[in-house]
Amino acid sequence: MRGLSKQFRAIAITINIGICIWFLLPVLWMVATSFRSVKEMFTIPPSFAFHPTLVHYIEFLGAAHIIQRYINTIIIAFGSSAMSLAIGALCGYALARLRIKGGTTLAALVLASRAIPPIATVIPLYLIFRDLGMLDQHVTLILAYSTFLIPYVIWLTRSFFLELPRGLEEAALIDGCSRLSAFFRVIVPCALPGLVATMIFCVILAWNEFLFALILTNRDAVTIPVAVAGMVADPMRGTLWGPLTAVGTLTILPVMAFALAVQKYLIRGLSFGSMSN
Repeated sequence: MRGLSKQFRAIAITINIGICIWFLLPVLWMVATSFRSVKEMFTIPPSFAFHPTLVHYIEFLGAAHIIQRYINTIIIAFGSSAMSLAIGALCGYALARLRIKGGTTLAALVLASRAIPPIATVIPLYLIFRDLGMLDQHVTLILAYSTFLIPYVIWLTRSFFLELPRGLEEAALIDGCSRLSAFFRVIVPCALPGLVATMIFCVILAWNEFLFALILTNRDAVTIPVAVAGMVADPMRGTLWGPLTAVGTLTILPVMAFALAVQKYLIRGLSFGSMSN
């Protein structure tokens, strides 16, 4: 039986490695292509051996305002994620702990709101921000992104708070803390792994968002996804595969670096419920 279990373990590991390679291969191919010359890029059959070059990165970074697009994306992604986490965590805690009539139904409606197509909300938001004179600003996208991030945060944090024993805040209330003070002093530190994991997912969603940024910005607050869409093709040269793979590589690097920096919180957050039990 022990030998049989080792065989199953080896098979499972092999399958998992194969799945990881399958999902990572397009990313690795994109990164490798960004360092190829145009001639090597279209070699048939494709070759894994090539002479690395930075010409595509130089061409991409030399494009107008591209550094500012990165700064815009960082400000908007982290700003909207932080605001959504601050508001959504309080709402999630209220739905998890307070006796609200119809609280379960309300939580289900919050989740159901994620099923609304973005195009159904971006036009009303455009009209509102236009009348307020707030188009093409960082705060505009931060507020717009919160419309789809806050329901996501509420649902995730509610499940995290439900896993925590009620005795934690009851003890804090007995010691003289208010409900809000108990939340920040006791509940937040205990649920920190889950909150950080939620923050990571929000940053990824906001970083890759395209439709809202396309409709609500024009010049000053344009993000990287919109900038990439504008440089897909050139009338004289056709599709710019080199710069596109370069910008794709540079686009995923900040999010990957952020996820790696807080990976211990991400892992603990993903297993938060099982650990709490």
